[in-house]
Amino acid sequence: MPTIRDALQQGWQLQQRGQIAQAEHVYRQVIAQVPRSAEAHVYLGIALFDQQRFVESEAAYRTGLELQGRFPIAWNNLGNALRMQNRVDEADACFARSIEQQPGYLSPLKNRGTLWIWAGHIDRGLDYYQQALQVAPEDPELHRNLGVIYLLQGRFAEGWPQYRWRWNMPGLVRPPCSAPLWQGEPLQDKTILLYPEQGLGDAIHFVRMAEVVQQHGARVLLSCDANLIPLLQSARGIDQIFPTQMTVGPVDYQASLIEVADHLQIDGQNIPAAVPYLTVSDSLQSYWQRWLSSQVGGSGRRVGICWQGNPNHHADHYRSVALREFAPLFDVEGVQWISLQHGFGSQQIAEVPFADKLLRLPEDLDRSAGAFLDTAAVMQNLDLVITTDTSTAHLAGALGVPTWVLLGKLPDWRWSLEGSTTHWYPSLRLFRQQVVGNWQGVVREMAGALAEG
Repeated sequence: MPTIRDALQQGWQLQQRGQIAQAEHVYRQVIAQVPRSAEAHVYLGIALFDQQRFVESEAAYRTGLELQGRFPIAWNNLGNALRMQNRVDEADACFARSIEQQPGYLSPLKNRGTLWIWAGHIDRGLDYYQQALQVAPEDPELHRNLGVIYLLQGRFAEGWPQYRWRWNMPGLVRPPCSAPLWQGEPLQDKTILLYPEQGLGDAIHFVRMAEVVQQHGARVLLSCDANLIPLLQSARGIDQIFPTQMTVGPVDYQASLIEVADHLQIDGQNIPAAVPYLTVSDSLQSYWQRWLSSQVGGSGRRVGICWQGNPNHHADHYRSVALREFAPLFDVEGVQWISLQHGFGSQQIAEVPFADKLLRLPEDLDRSAGAFLDTAAVMQNLDLVITTDTSTAHLAGALGVPTWVLLGKLPDWRWSLEGSTTHWYPSLRLFRQQVVGNWQGVVREMAGALAEG
């Protein structure tokens, strides 16, 4: 007969395979049989946390801690659940309790640093990261995090070397290629294979580096997801483009697009910003111009809006904004609204009282021509794009479309810590959150700017 530990391990194995709902069911079965198992309640808390059910997760952890007060893992996990609810001081106290119970426990040290950094107290967070480095000086996540913060602060000379530690973490994969990594060697008459390393936004953002490499005398091959080829092949500086699955012929070097920026020592003063660097055909632009005219017609500014990024992104909690928060924008007169939101998040349209003011694009958008091609053509028929920090922002910026971007209190490193403009994309205007979790002030500021014209 299986023991409680056996059952919990079964649930954990399901959870590790991504079958979180099934794991939750197993944990609840254990709790039904052994309600005073602190460990079972903590496992349940982890499953709820992974489903972004943070309030329920908190309750499960607290139940476990009532049953077993000395439980460093549970205190650490409770701190994370509170952090995701923006309850900073309570979360900090939990991390401190976890460390008190288990001195040198790495996870709460790292989490404590991340807590204060996301709260906007960067120096305090960096202090905790340095304490964590004393415990684990070779921890790649710590070094990667330091790199991100240094880049955000504009400390590029310190940030790039630390950021390289990301390759020692799981998740990043290079295409099949045996060529040595390029680390800044002369490229005259050399062939180099370049590739994106992270999400769609990063691919769009850094494909500009192909032209810079070509200007150094190299023949440039680009490997990327097949569905991105129709869009990215319009970028300058690419001699040949291949789908990721294809093995390319002999090359002299390989590098990710971000590594190119690193080894060329890109900083705030030398960002290559010849925008637009992506284009779509005149015929596709004309098609969507006719379609939009048939749907909205009349006068008024055409403004596209996107509110939800990838829900699986580690920072989505801090950068996506519920559509209902944008209500003040829809009170501004003389605006024709077009939804640029597809897939997850688009269901929110039916939930807001201003849904009738928002034109939805066809369901088959971007399915026939290639990823983002239709969206790009639509954007080029708009007067303005309003978006959160998603791939939509990068696409609009790469096209040179006037765009307003809502940024969280602690934005992605490329947006820097202050300022309403960015050297990366001259057509973008940045609107910055002042208080973590509060988007009302940002939206009010944006609504005022929209009303001014």
